[in-house]
Order: sequence, then structure tokens, then C-alpha cells
Amino acid sequence: MRRPVLLVIAHGSRDPRHAATVHALVRRVRSLRPELRVETGFLDFDVPSVPGVLDSLAAEGVRDVVALPLLLTRAFHAKADIPAVLADADPRLRIRQADVLGPSPLLLTALERRLYEAGLAPADKSSTGVVLASAGSTDPEAIAVIAAIAREWRHTGWCAVRPAFASASLPRTEDAVRELLALGCERVAVAPYVLAPGFLPDRIARGAGEADVLADVLGPAPEVARVLLERYDAARVPALSAVGA
Repeated sequence: MRRPVLLVIAHGSRDPRHAATVHALVRRVRSLRPELRVETGFLDFDVPSVPGVLDSLAAEGVRDVVALPLLLTRAFHAKADIPAVLADADPRLRIRQADVLGPSPLLLTALERRLYEAGLAPADKSSTGVVLASAGSTDPEAIAVIAAIAREWRHTGWCAVRPAFASASLPRTEDAVRELLALGCERVAVAPYVLAPGFLPDRIARGAGEADVLADVLGPAPEVARVLLERYDAARVPALSAVGA
């Protein structure tokens, strides 16, 4: 039986680094599962658009699609924007919306990968405070998820972990950095919990001015690619069951 096409849905940005990072992540996903067709669509700013990709797939004769939001939390885009776009797709398409990427233990592993790539060592964990810096949201569920991730990550051996937000919510990155410094952590690291560069990640970077270490965005980390495939597999199982597979 032919596998559903995986459509990765990214937000899009005026910053060209965003699309470049999304495409790098998709290339890694393809390298992990070469037999799977993976397409990319953007909600705004970049091309191809999500409706354009869906129209092209329908015209080709594709019938089954798993639409995967390239998002770390279930906020407005996952709950409203993307379902609305998918609802307007060609009725010949059978589309299942996969879960967002977070939370996942693999994403914590990816965050640590980025911190170590930025200069920390595993031996530094107990003396290092970490700011888990996300884009921010007005959605209480999304904010609660970030706070829960910070608490979970703290239990893996860091001196302390504090959540921070680049927009919509408080504290800001710079305030969380100062809190950890006041707490007495020997060093402070900022771990951006974002997938690609852009306006808000740049704001996180500016807020990390007093920190000792600033990690890169998650980007095409292998762990992120694996989470994408996990979400795809979970979404396609009901579709397989529906046809007796």
C-alpha cells in the first residue's frame, strides 16, 4: 500500500534563514526515510504555500496526506490556522493533521546537543543554569507546556532551568538570565526552544547578552527529524486501520 505523503507545514518568515533551515530539516527527514515522499508548504511569506502544495498533490492523483505542523506547542496556528487551511483543501484528499512536535524527550536531547555544540560540556551541568527560551504565546496551554518542560529538564542534572519568552508572555530572556545569575549558578546558558532563525529568535539572542553561552536554534538536528517521523507514523496509523491494513 502506498504511504501517505508527509506535508511539513512551516509558518514562514520574511527572514530567508527561516526557509533555508526548514528545507535543511526536511532534507534530513528524507535522508532518514528515503522511501517516504516529503513535501514542504508555508502558511505565510514563503513559497510554496500550503494550499498550492495540496492542489498540486490532488492534481497528481495523490489521495492520502499527513499534514504535520512544524510547531513546538499547540497554540493558535495548530488549533485554528492550519485546520482552516486543510479544511479548504481539494475534497479528493484524505488529510490527517499530525500532532505538533513538542513536548518530546528527543527535543530535550536536541537542546542539550546545541548547548554542547556551543561550548558546554556534560560535566558543566550541575553548575550551569539554563534559560529555556521560547517564542512565546498568548495560549495558556502553550505557556504551561514550556513551564513543564523546564521543570522536567531541571531534573536531568542542571543547576536550574527557567522558562523565558520572546513575546506575549513573561519573563523575557534577559530577566531569566539575571535570575539565574542572582541564584548563584556558576554559568548561565540560553537554549532557544525554536526551530528556525527569525525575528523572535534574534530577540532571544539579544536577551542572552549577559549569559555565558548561547546555543543555536534546534534547526535540522537529527533528533528533530526523528520526532517528525514519529508524529507522521502516529498520524498514519488510524488511516491504515480504516482500510484494514
